[in-house]
Amino acid sequence: MPANNAAAVSAFIEGAPPGELADVIADIQKLTVNEPNLLGSVTPAFQKYNEEQLSTVKLPGSGHTVLISLYNSLGDGKYYDVETRKSFAFDHQSQKASDVQPYNADSEHSNLISSLLKSLSTHSTEHYPSATYTVCPTPSSPHTIALLLVSNKYSPSNFWNGRYRSNYLFTPSSSTLSGTINVDVHYYEDGNVRLTTTKKIPEMKLEASTASSSSAAAEVLRKIAGVERAYQEELNRGFGRLSEGEFKGLRRQLPVTRQKVEWEKIGGYRVSLF
Repeated sequence: MPANNAAAVSAFIEGAPPGELADVIADIQKLTVNEPNLLGSVTPAFQKYNEEQLSTVKLPGSGHTVLISLYNSLGDGKYYDVETRKSFAFDHQSQKASDVQPYNADSEHSNLISSLLKSLSTHSTEHYPSATYTVCPTPSSPHTIALLLVSNKYSPSNFWNGRYRSNYLFTPSSSTLSGTINVDVHYYEDGNVRLTTTKKIPEMKLEASTASSSSAAAEVLRKIAGVERAYQEELNRGFGRLSEGEFKGLRRQLPVTRQKVEWEKIGGYRVSLF
C-alpha cells in the first residue's frame, strides 16, 4: 500500500465536515476498492478526528450522550465521563461505544469539578440547548481542569451542517483561564462553501473571590459567557462584511433594468443601444 495513499486518506478523514464522517468514509471506500485494508490502516486519523472534534456518542443502555476528547481519554480506546461516572470503549471508525463500566475519576479538585459541571450545565442550557459537555482534570497536568463543550446542528436535507466547539483550561492555583473556540459550518447546495474559524482566548486572571468551589465555578462561567458573547458579536460583524463585500462581488450583478434575465426567453431579447 503506497504511503501517499494512506496520507491522503488520513487528510480526508481529519478534514471531514461536521456530521459527514460517514459520507467521507463511504466515498473513500468507493475510491479505494482495490485497497480494502486501507481504512483499517489509518486508525490514528480517526482517533485524531474524534478527539479534536469532540465527537459525541450515546452510551449503551442509557440515553446519556458523552463526548470524546484527549482530556477524558484512558488510553487504549477507552474514555470516561465524569457526570455519569462511567468508562467505556469507543470504536473510532464506527463511532460506537461499548463495554460501559463504573468509573470514578480521582482528583484533588473533585468538589470544584462538580461545581463547574453544574455551572456549565446551566450555561449550556441557556445558550446551547443541544450541546454535550464535560469537565475533567487534564492528563498532562492534574492541577489544571478542562471544560469542554460541543454543539452540533445537522440539516442534510437543507444541505448544511455545523459544529461549535469550546475548550477551556482553568488552573485553580493561579486562578487563570484560557481557551479556544472553533466554529465549523459546511453548506453544499449547488456548491461547496465551508466556514472554519478559530478564536484563541489568551490567559486571563479571575477577578472575583474563588475561596469556595461554587464561587470559583460561577466566576469561570461568567468569564466564559463574556468571551463567547463578544466572539458571537465579532462573527456577526464578519458575516455582515462578507455579505456586503466578498460574497456580493461573487454574485452576478443585475442588468441596468434591475430585472432578472429570463434565460428561457433569451431569444426574444434585443440589445439596447445607449
